[in-house]
Amino acid sequence: MIGNLHPITQFIDRAIEIFTDLGFEVIPDMPELETEYYNFDFLRVPADHPSRDQQDTFWTKDTRVLRTHTTAFQGRLLRDRKPPLRVIVPGLCFRNEATDQSHEAQFYQLDGLAIDKDIAMSDLIGTFEHFFKKLYGKDTKLRFVPHNYPFVEPGMDVYMWWPQKGRWLEMLGSGMVHPEILQSVNIDPKKWQGFAFGSGIDRMMMLYYGIDDIRLSYRNDFRFLKQFK
Repeated sequence: MIGNLHPITQFIDRAIEIFTDLGFEVIPDMPELETEYYNFDFLRVPADHPSRDQQDTFWTKDTRVLRTHTTAFQGRLLRDRKPPLRVIVPGLCFRNEATDQSHEAQFYQLDGLAIDKDIAMSDLIGTFEHFFKKLYGKDTKLRFVPHNYPFVEPGMDVYMWWPQKGRWLEMLGSGMVHPEILQSVNIDPKKWQGFAFGSGIDRMMMLYYGIDDIRLSYRNDFRFLKQFK
C-alpha cells in the first residue's frame, strides 16, 4: 500500500512554495526546547506577561521552555545573520492549553521575517495579499486590523472573509520589526527596516479542507488521513 503525506505536511509544503517564489529562504527548524531569553526576553515580552505563566507555557526544571511560537527563531537567526534577508521558519509549537475542537497543546506555525532597506508596511500587506490569494483563490478578501505585539511596531492582525461561516476569521499576527529588536543585535534601524509575521498552519489547513476539529490531525486515524492523497 502506498502512503501519502500528512495533510499538515502537504499544507506546509504548499505555503513554503508560495514564499520561496517570493524570494524567501526556508530556515531549518530551530530548537523546540528553547531558552526563556529567546522565547520571551529577546522579543520584548514583559516579565509579568501572562504568557510566561505555567498555565500557559511548558517549563522545564532548568527554566527552559517548549517554545510557544516559532517567532523564537528571530534572536538566534539575527545573532548570526545580517540583512538583507527574507526567511520563513515552519515548526511545531507548544502551549499548556486544554484540548478541544479548536485548541491543541501542540500545533504548527509558519513564521516569517524580512529585513532590507526601505521595507514598509505596504510590502507586508502586499505579501499577504499574494499569499492568501494563491492559497484560497483570487477572490479572497482580507482585512488588516491594528494590534499590539511587543516585538513589532506597528502591529496588525490579518482577517480573511470566510463565506461558508459568514464572518471574518483571524488568520495571523504581524507588523514592522520593533527598532529595539534590531538595535539589540547591532542592526541600525535607521538604515534597515523589516516586517515579521506568525501564522497558524493548523487553522489554515482546516479552513482549506473544511475540517472542523483540530484534534483529527493528531489522532493518526487512517480513516481521516487517507482522504488527503
